[in-house]
Amino acid sequence: MKINWGTGIVLAFIAFISFIMYFVINMNVQSKYDHDLVTDTYYEEELKYQSNIDKERNALQLTTNLQLKQSKSGVEIQFPKTIDSKKIKGKVFLYRPSNKQFDFEIPISLSHHTLLIPDNRLLDGRWNIKVDWSDGDTEYLFKEEIQY
Repeated sequence: MKINWGTGIVLAFIAFISFIMYFVINMNVQSKYDHDLVTDTYYEEELKYQSNIDKERNALQLTTNLQLKQSKSGVEIQFPKTIDSKKIKGKVFLYRPSNKQFDFEIPISLSHHTLLIPDNRLLDGRWNIKVDWSDGDTEYLFKEEIQY
């Protein structure tokens, strides 16, 4: 049987479509290729984006911003000493890019100017830390990526 150029083009199209369909089905079926949005409330977070920019700008205007320090007991977040620690309220959100099952949130309650995130809550690897806090008058936002 002799294959002419028309049959060759049809066979090439069939092979290409089969190749693409294999990858589409493979990506939808296998769980290792699951990719979620950064947050479940992605669109609500997008609406609050300008307020987050304003909070970050407020944090940059502080004489000393938050400082992160890694120790054997965990990650210590140092708040500015110029602000009364009893007035500081807010939350710390830790986001694990590789697995959302490990994401968690801690409310801020300080007796001194240091908040400790315990070692047993953190796995080795990359973490994105987001501290949304207020001193009673002004709201601040601090974001940083760390390797633990």
